[in-house]
Amino acid sequence: MSGPMALEPGGTGGDTLSLRLAADRTPARSAPGPGAERDAVDRLAAELADGIGPAVHPYEVAALLESEGLTAEVIQERYGHPNLFSLASALYERVPRTFPEPTRPADPWRPDHVRCALRGALFALPGLAYLLTAPLWHAGRDLRVLVVAGLVSWAWGQALGHRAYVRMAVGRREAGLTLLVGAPLGALTATVAGALTGVATGGSGTAIEVAAAQSVYLAAAGVLLVLGGERLLLAALTPLIAGAAALPWWDPGPVPRVALALLSVFGSVAGAGWALRAALAASPVPGAARPSLLRSLPYGVFGLSAGALVLLEGRQHPYAVVVLTVSMGPAEWLLYRYRGMSVSVLRATATPAAFLVRSTGVLGLCLLLYVLPLLPAALLTGAEPAPLLLLAATLWTALLLQAFGAAWLPAVVCLAAACGAASATVLRSLPGPDALTLSCGTACLVLAACALRLLGRPAPHA
Repeated sequence: MSGPMALEPGGTGGDTLSLRLAADRTPARSAPGPGAERDAVDRLAAELADGIGPAVHPYEVAALLESEGLTAEVIQERYGHPNLFSLASALYERVPRTFPEPTRPADPWRPDHVRCALRGALFALPGLAYLLTAPLWHAGRDLRVLVVAGLVSWAWGQALGHRAYVRMAVGRREAGLTLLVGAPLGALTATVAGALTGVATGGSGTAIEVAAAQSVYLAAAGVLLVLGGERLLLAALTPLIAGAAALPWWDPGPVPRVALALLSVFGSVAGAGWALRAALAASPVPGAARPSLLRSLPYGVFGLSAGALVLLEGRQHPYAVVVLTVSMGPAEWLLYRYRGMSVSVLRATATPAAFLVRSTGVLGLCLLLYVLPLLPAALLTGAEPAPLLLLAATLWTALLLQAFGAAWLPAVVCLAAACGAASATVLRSLPGPDALTLSCGTACLVLAACALRLLGRPAPHA
């Protein structure tokens, strides 16, 4: 015979004589009854409920049991199940499914409230220099020199700031090198532009000197703002703030007026040098490619256009421009909040249509939060609300598009608005406020529509 014979009718040969004899020699064990086994399984389910509830398949429960160190012998004797998978299935059926919400991740776009408020103040505080030095130059004849130099500085500063931030993504030393070359060159270009304007319009030498100091300060301030030196810049402006604050009670005379203003200029240059020294001490990144200069051109165009629009508003209501300048800090804060809220909307919606609807609400909310506080400010300064609010909305929406990499569109739209408002003002085809209202209103509508088209999709926020 080739194998053992079945000892019972219909046997398959699995229960052989040798197996039967071996089983007979095994000592008898007392096994728990069905009720005890069921209670043991219930207790195990209660103990492991936190791990079993989130499981989506019994196999996950089996892996949990293995990690608990349950052996096949324990499973059979204590729980009355033939194997691990049988016990896992029983536990899976006993424990209801629970899927806890995942831990909410931290907002990657949480703004620095103090820094944004400080930057808003730093944008406006340099205006005290004009208040302090106003008796030293002729406002009507010399103002053109300062305006031209200021426009060149704004345009250059926007382009240089963008290029420095792009280089910052490579390394801090690379950004420092960009600022080390670009900031002095920008100050020189703005000073030359102001000087040529002074020669052409008969401006005084004092105005050219003031334009040079203005250009140097704006270049140094741009370096500090890019490198995170806001507190250094505030410290540099302390003499200017102190001198302007004392004007209602004390006339310092020509020499102290000039000295206090120059002290702030020299302080800002020293602070910029300190920040650049720290940046250049960082380790260089080998093989870092330099981005094309043309990538920063639209940011310069936007800076020039925005400066022209602000100056057109300032011709009628200079104090409204001070309010608008201070609001640049809250504007930056709202840019961060828009990105943070958009990420939250992305997590909370399931369809592109739902995201578009809620994204539209986020954009509208941020715009309202920015422009509504300017309404009482406009009324308090005697300015017409419509031009100021539409100008603010235009600038904020343009900055939002720039933050998402759309540079040429806001630059072209703002340039068209500036050209339209300036032409209507020069030709007197429309009153100044009406020209600015029409130009900025049209620009704001175009930019808002473009923002919804670009940012109303989930992809830019992923």
